[in-house]
Amino acid sequence: MAYSVVFGNASSLQTEQCSQESVEENLFFSSFYGIVFVLAFVGNTLAVWVFSCDKNSNTTTNIYLMHLAVADLSYVLILPMRMVYHLSQNHWPFGEVPCRITGFLFYLNMYASIFFLTCISTDRFLAIVYPVKSMRIRKPLYANVICIVLWVVIVVGVAPMLGAPQTLRMDNTTTMCLQLYREKTSSFALVPLTVGFVIPFVITVTCYLLIIRSLRTGNRIEKHLKDKAIKMIILVLTIFLICFVPYHINRYVYILSASAAHSTCKGRKVIALSNRITSCLTSLNSCLDPVVYFFVGEKFRERFCHFVCGHRKRAQSVSHETKTNESSLSGKSEL
Repeated sequence: MAYSVVFGNASSLQTEQCSQESVEENLFFSSFYGIVFVLAFVGNTLAVWVFSCDKNSNTTTNIYLMHLAVADLSYVLILPMRMVYHLSQNHWPFGEVPCRITGFLFYLNMYASIFFLTCISTDRFLAIVYPVKSMRIRKPLYANVICIVLWVVIVVGVAPMLGAPQTLRMDNTTTMCLQLYREKTSSFALVPLTVGFVIPFVITVTCYLLIIRSLRTGNRIEKHLKDKAIKMIILVLTIFLICFVPYHINRYVYILSASAAHSTCKGRKVIALSNRITSCLTSLNSCLDPVVYFFVGEKFRERFCHFVCGHRKRAQSVSHETKTNESSLSGKSEL
């Protein structure tokens, strides 16, 4: 059952009025989510199909990429509801349960993506910096176990929101979904925010800095492979900087401002707008991840070229460029 502010305190209604989206904002966000839905659905569906059908590419990297694609697809499926919400001028017509699921899948995708990107960076670090020593631990079985553990931890971490009411009835015609930019929060939320983002982000950056240092000082890998590895590193760090860093910086401000004793209507408007924009940016992750699959997953690159270009020879030539001998398997073949 939706909360009602009709008989609630006036401050809640005033806060909501200060954070209302404009018609122009709703049009922009609905269009944005529509574009993201098309691109992300096609890219991640293709990725899941490639990784699930090709039994010969059961490498640690491809396992992490497969789970990353599944996480993205779980989020992409709720984007049409976000589009309807904005097209309906901030009215949530789907009821309580879909609102809870929308919030659940939003956080599930975001933190699953962060942790799987961290797994990929750690895997790349071991493969390039310790190519021989890491072969004993870089096994598909271990990667699958890690993925299962991560899914369980993330689901348990975000599951509590499924048990709490998340809709707010403003009047007889408008219902708000609190999981769309209006999440209830407290200062305690800073703890999971740090564990879910800061620690994985530091690990990812550290791994890639060490990879760059190893590539710059070593001479066992060809220059074009080094260049490709560095481009992939830049891409993953760009995903973090565009999709996740702004959101989590804003979340810190949002949480601290929510516990502030006094705040002006103008200040609440600024925070509400930044919350919507940074939440919107997180959805770009689902579009950019397929680009990571293209750089890191050799089989995905082959199938993508064949799917888009219709020329298998071209895909094979791209694949041949990255194939190397077994003595430097980890350092080369999965860059």
